[in-house]
Amino acid sequence: MMFLRYALYRFGTMLLTLWVVSILIFVIINLPPGDYLSNQIAELRATGQADGVAKAEFLRKEYALDRPLWEQYLIWAGFAPGPSGFSGLIQGNFGWSFEFDRPVGEIVGDALWLTVLLNLAAVLFVYAVALPLGVLAAAKAETWADYTAGFIAYLGLATPNFLLALILFYYGQKHFDLPIGGMMSPEFEGEPMSWLKVKSILLHMIVPTFVIGTSGAAAMMQRLRANMLDELHKPYVETAKAKGLAPGRLLAKYPLRVAFNPFVADIGNLLPAMVSGSVLVSVVLGLQTIGPYLLAALKSQDQFLAGFVLMFVALLTLIGTMISDMLLVLLDPRIRYGSRGT
Repeated sequence: MMFLRYALYRFGTMLLTLWVVSILIFVIINLPPGDYLSNQIAELRATGQADGVAKAEFLRKEYALDRPLWEQYLIWAGFAPGPSGFSGLIQGNFGWSFEFDRPVGEIVGDALWLTVLLNLAAVLFVYAVALPLGVLAAAKAETWADYTAGFIAYLGLATPNFLLALILFYYGQKHFDLPIGGMMSPEFEGEPMSWLKVKSILLHMIVPTFVIGTSGAAAMMQRLRANMLDELHKPYVETAKAKGLAPGRLLAKYPLRVAFNPFVADIGNLLPAMVSGSVLVSVVLGLQTIGPYLLAALKSQDQFLAGFVLMFVALLTLIGTMISDMLLVLLDPRIRYGSRGT
């Protein structure tokens, strides 16, 4: 019952935080002078294209860009009626992309689930690599295993993602016939889901998952090793050894659980960090994720597209943070959600 109360409390704070973040995002993307349409109007007037100016002026009124900033936000979020009534984010209308001349929902539709899929795979890769290597490096400190794991970690941190991507694409295609670029073969784009399409997506995900997850896995492995070494030198570990507890059981039951807490807490930051950090990789690899769309929207001041993508990343952060808080409560008995005023 208390866990359910805590979950509802965290969900409520998540919604409140998302509202505050939406205000900040809207204000920040409107800080540069002008917007896509006002810049276009200035260009059209300079070239004497009266018809184009009239169309752009109509679009400014249609999407309430001629109103005060606070009113634009309320209409964009869906808290106030616009020219078309209540039609904002909370009503499921993500706005119109002036850069691509299409609704934002159509542009990011496939890109959203491909982004989530790719970055979830990268997160799983990070934990699958960092956890065993970090524990091994700590348990075999100052041995060949520790030095080898450390060398792999430093190599992963030092190699730029785009360079690693180009190397893996070349050798992966040459020796393993892995596909180059994109998230699926061109013939499956826009087609309904099928086993062949799933197979194509999984094959195309191999290199991007490795590239995006490598630096995160290297950093996490080094942190886990340091935390484990700190725990292994504490008195309770020596006491457990004196009582004859097997080394493997000792590592899993005590030091690993304590040392693993920061990595559970990192779930809230890891997924959105990978989404935002993979923008350059997505451009280099030609991935159909939201990264290239965000970059194009920010460059052209396409505020509705940029605002939605940033809100999506913020939502991932808040959901990840909520999940990590729940897992920490279940993982560590020293954490009491009852003491947080719920």
